Amino acid sequence: MARIIAVTGKGGTGKTATSALLIRQLAKGNKVILAVDADPDTNLPETLGCDVSKTIGDIKEFMHSERDNLPPDTNKESVLKSKLYEIIEEMPKYDLLVMGRPEGAGCYCYVNNLLRGIMDKLVDNYDVLIIDAEAGLEHFSRRIFRRVDDLIVVTDGSRRGLRTAERIRELVDEMETDVSNIYVIANKVTETNREIIASTAKELGLELIGMIPVDEMLIRKDLAGEPLFDLPDDSAAVMEVERITAKLGL
Repeated sequence: MARIIAVTGKGGTGKTATSALLIRQLAKGNKVILAVDADPDTNLPETLGCDVSKTIGDIKEFMHSERDNLPPDTNKESVLKSKLYEIIEEMPKYDLLVMGRPEGAGCYCYVNNLLRGIMDKLVDNYDVLIIDAEAGLEHFSRRIFRRVDDLIVVTDGSRRGLRTAERIRELVDEMETDVSNIYVIANKVTETNREIIASTAKELGLELIGMIPVDEMLIRKDLAGEPLFDLPDDSAAVMEVERITAKLGL
């Protein structure tokens, strides 16, 4: 059974960069990886250095508009499945699937229902899924992914940021989503705020699994729009993510 890891957090906390570094670390091993960009902003492909032309949003749009035009005996799940496999980008060390968002108006519940069953089967082809999720947990509320083994909330070093992590934990409980573990990663940590972050997380009852330091190499690559896959192994952020994956048992 695949290990499903979802990464969420407010915009600007480094959620997508953290997802990319987790994928980079796991790609060094022998695991079969599916990277899923579930954020409508769709920044993960650029962070990984990939070009994506089609998304699940495009497929939803097609199925939504054509469902009544298909022959009555058409197996719509097979049509959706074939189109889904067409848009999976096969990279040398991982596969990439971009969720996107349909542009048209109307309810996509019908397509979502089909998609749930297909995603359940697709997951079985991989050892690990890394999902770059949006902060609102929309994809979880729609149950596109029926379970998540590890939900990682990326936050900055502020108390407000850690409060956001606490609120996300509350949302997961309210939604009764099948999430086994919730962890917090503090990002852009400095020596001056490291201790207060650890104590605040403990006070709020948050399981702090790692603190990624401010990394000038990462900042330069991010500003230049260069893939984080190219960061060297001695990057401070890369080394901390390596420790985090070890704590996760990966």
